[in-house]
Amino acid sequence: MFSLAMRTLRLRKGGFLATFVAVFFGALIVSACGGLMESGIRSETPVQRLAAAPIVVGGQQTLKLPKDDPATLDPEDKHKFENATLPERVRLDASLAGRLRAVPGVTDVVGELSFPAQIGSASAFGHAWDSAVLTPYALSGQPPRPGEVVVDAGLGLAVGDTLPVAAHGVVGQYRVSGIAQAPETMRDSAVFFSPSDASRLSGHPGTFDTIGVFGGDVAAVTAVVGDAGVVATGADRGALEFPEVNKSGEDLIVLAAVSGGLSAMVMVFVVAGTLTLSTQQRQRELALLRAIGTTPRQLRRMVLGEALVVGLLAVAAAVVLGPVLGQWLFDQLAANHVIPDVLRFEQGWLPATVAAAASLLAVVAASFVAGRRASKVRPTEALAEAAVERRWLTPIRLITALLCFAGGTALAIVTVAVMTGPVAASTAGPAVMLWAFGLAAISPGVTKLTASLLRWPVQAVTGVTGRIALLNTRVGAVRAAGAVTPIMLAVGIATANIYLQTTQEAVSNQAYTEDLRADAVVGAPGGLDPAVLGRVRSTPGVAGASEYVTSAVFIEKPFESNQDDDGWPALGVSELTGNAVEVPATLGRQVGDTLSLRLGDGARVDVRVAAVVSQRAGLEKLVLPAGLLAPHTTLGLAPQLLVRAADGVDTATLTSRLREATAGLPVSVGDRDALIAAHAKGNEVGAWVNYLLVGMIIAYTVISVVNTLVMATAKRRREFGLQRLSGFTRGQVLRMAGVEGGLIATIAVLLGTATAAGAIVPFCLVVTGSVLPTGPLAVYLVVLAIAVVLALVAILVPAWAATRGRAVDATSIGE
Repeated sequence: MFSLAMRTLRLRKGGFLATFVAVFFGALIVSACGGLMESGIRSETPVQRLAAAPIVVGGQQTLKLPKDDPATLDPEDKHKFENATLPERVRLDASLAGRLRAVPGVTDVVGELSFPAQIGSASAFGHAWDSAVLTPYALSGQPPRPGEVVVDAGLGLAVGDTLPVAAHGVVGQYRVSGIAQAPETMRDSAVFFSPSDASRLSGHPGTFDTIGVFGGDVAAVTAVVGDAGVVATGADRGALEFPEVNKSGEDLIVLAAVSGGLSAMVMVFVVAGTLTLSTQQRQRELALLRAIGTTPRQLRRMVLGEALVVGLLAVAAAVVLGPVLGQWLFDQLAANHVIPDVLRFEQGWLPATVAAAASLLAVVAASFVAGRRASKVRPTEALAEAAVERRWLTPIRLITALLCFAGGTALAIVTVAVMTGPVAASTAGPAVMLWAFGLAAISPGVTKLTASLLRWPVQAVTGVTGRIALLNTRVGAVRAAGAVTPIMLAVGIATANIYLQTTQEAVSNQAYTEDLRADAVVGAPGGLDPAVLGRVRSTPGVAGASEYVTSAVFIEKPFESNQDDDGWPALGVSELTGNAVEVPATLGRQVGDTLSLRLGDGARVDVRVAAVVSQRAGLEKLVLPAGLLAPHTTLGLAPQLLVRAADGVDTATLTSRLREATAGLPVSVGDRDALIAAHAKGNEVGAWVNYLLVGMIIAYTVISVVNTLVMATAKRRREFGLQRLSGFTRGQVLRMAGVEGGLIATIAVLLGTATAAGAIVPFCLVVTGSVLPTGPLAVYLVVLAIAVVLALVAILVPAWAATRGRAVDATSIGE
């Protein structure tokens, strides 16, 4: 049967080309997502500033419980708590450098400091000059003394220049004593201060960001460091230089897993539909094989052999091109700041193997579905079966549909009854897939039923051609379902994901706006000198001002089992002082209670509940004194001041006076709209990731739908010829095909909309109290337009080609 399968492939290139395209693009996306996942797992980051140090010691960015901690946590909670990634840089005590110098074999120990600096309009990072050997930099000129700097050669300055340098909220005049040249291009420009100036400007005196160790044994160094930090060599040093890659790697793993898994599931349905349609179009051929004595097992083997040959060719091509698509996706994520640009894309043999296995498994499953029906027909009924589509509902389809519908219903109930706030998307999102797959499993029947319900309006608008189109769609429900299913999946997935995102953004922006009492903002990327607060408060027209710090904290005692791996969002404001904290009512605490917190850098602090407030569900946060929270952030200072205007003072007057009051300081002044816009921009990263996912699914669906409809329509040349011989004009045949395309698009849109509603409605009931999502109607209209245009073009173009020439010639073409 394998040799027969190979001969069939040569004679039916068109049908198998469609299968090749479906498998190829599915495997391509899965392979690319596998590369993204591997990159997230590896999180390989080329070391730059620390390249010369063979051993690097950095802070422990993973939260750990002390060994003598008396808290009693169950193993699951303890594992979850200890594996949380700290959001702020964890620094090392400077005394550790002294202990490392005593390790046998160690020849030098150099501490590294890194902090934002502004030189005119250029951004850079400040360091102590003695840490230049960690790269190493070559110096032209003299090392800096207090009041002097050595600047990166890329800044275009010369020895002897005097210029203002802003760091840690203050501006100072510094003379350029030398120019430093790095051995290779660095991501960030550098400006080197004297050790005393660098320690002062870093905002964290007595600590180092990292420590470079020259010489010595790694095991001996690790023994001295103990729990005070982590030791890295080789490529692992990059993660200590850029600690943000740890969290980004985790996010990349999740993104790749969701995208790849979703694409794999869609591929199963698309490939199954394509193979089923291809097999159905060969029904007469398969029926004749059964009639001459071919056994069901032989027929299944032939269909499987054909599919595997095509699948292997498609998978081989996809595996070769997968890294190309993966690299492009990775570059787009980096360009849009979803992941750090220092992270490196890595794709080895494992993602290719997984993609190949998943794709071939989809091919095998699809070929089983496609060959099973033809193989079960009795020889005496084979030719009759080939003439008309009859049975499509199988126990497997029915069970799959029931399980998916039950799962979607369960998730909808959980979303409404259990979830709160935007976190409800974690259950609403998967629900759309279950509803979609449930409908896909019984799509022929649903397509036929929906076409029957649309009979009157279609006939009223289109007349005779519409009646014929309706009849074709109902009789050829299996063929029509092959096109309806992928469009339905695209419409449902795209609509649900986009409107879940826009609704979540709207709720977040609304909550931020409702809580915002400021009329202006004073900001500085490198942090604000605390003295600026007093200057702003004394400005005429200012009714109040507060530092504004954001971070995340972890509640250690009493342990909160419902806190996620990112901890609780925390705000720092000047209105609170000491160790006071304001908590949401949902936390279940009372005024006067004591909480033990781990701040963003892992530092432990006990705070007293000073207020319990009602906050929007799902957007709860802890409010702490800015003076307590800011020192435990990477920046070490508040990056913003929020300012409220006095009665009778308009925004323009307020901002003008604030600019006058802060003249000469490294700050910027904006109004309330600037604050709201900045908050909204913070949500754009999540939106961009969502749109990328939707875009990939839609692109694959476009290819699959065109693939299916072109193949199905091109095979109807004989049918079109018979219609023309019976009195139809070519124009009427094309109008009939157009009505079929519109009908397919309408059915798919209706089913896709119902699918999306199964996820959107429960989510919106939870977060907004409405059944309708928040977001532009244009998004839905664009999705509908794509579906309609796609179906019409994919049917009309091959129909136009199939009706060229004489009708009598078309009727002589076999199946």
